[in-house]
Amino acid sequence: MQLINPGVKRFYWFILILLLLASLVYSQPLRIAAAANTRYVIQELQADFKRKTGIETVVVVSSSGKLTAQIKNGAPFDIFLSADTQFPDALYKDGFSNVKPRVYALGSLIICSSSTIDLKSWKTLAATRTIGKIAIANPVLAPYGRAAEETLQKLGLWEKVKSKIVFGESIAQVNAYISAGAVSLGFTTEAFLYENHGIQKLKWMRVEDKMYGKIEQSMILLSNAAKGNQQHALKFFNYLQSPAAKAILKKSGYKVP
Repeated sequence: MQLINPGVKRFYWFILILLLLASLVYSQPLRIAAAANTRYVIQELQADFKRKTGIETVVVVSSSGKLTAQIKNGAPFDIFLSADTQFPDALYKDGFSNVKPRVYALGSLIICSSSTIDLKSWKTLAATRTIGKIAIANPVLAPYGRAAEETLQKLGLWEKVKSKIVFGESIAQVNAYISAGAVSLGFTTEAFLYENHGIQKLKWMRVEDKMYGKIEQSMILLSNAAKGNQQHALKFFNYLQSPAAKAILKKSGYKVP
């Protein structure tokens, strides 16, 4: 019986350990940073993506501004889905990606309430006692908050209602204020209506497009993607531009490019 040389045996064990470590690295889930307005639709997108590719994903949801700051400070994300183009463009210019951002959805701003207020008259009533607190997302961190501020500025209402404004750190917090009846009105995304369908009766009206800049939601591949996740991130990037993903986004209250 021929014995294996101890040196050769150690070499084989070394190769086996390397292969095991590599499999652990390459099997870690794709890490997605997603704007708060995608809080519910991202779950359906994740599930559909996994069915089609077998790739696991984990998502961290927050305001676009906070996620951008985390990425700049080294947060380990592979791909970022923002609620605008401004934050991804800034990351691209600062060298956090080698691939230009791509628009994956277009958002729609609405005025929404869980109260009995006649929303057809909200512009007239906004500065009166009839309407109490008004929720918007922080305009510095959240694109939908920026759009809400633009709307109030254009209508000449900003200074009149400034004392009534309640700032949410993200659109998700604004939605929580609306649902709880903590505010009379809230500016949010139309997608909130689909997230809330069958749960609570809400009154709402679309804000005219001309009142705010176009809300183009962009995604960007990140240069600090984990080893082994670059290809998975690219697959998700391409998936969000597919007919299947666009159908999910459309039925969830978004327009698609």
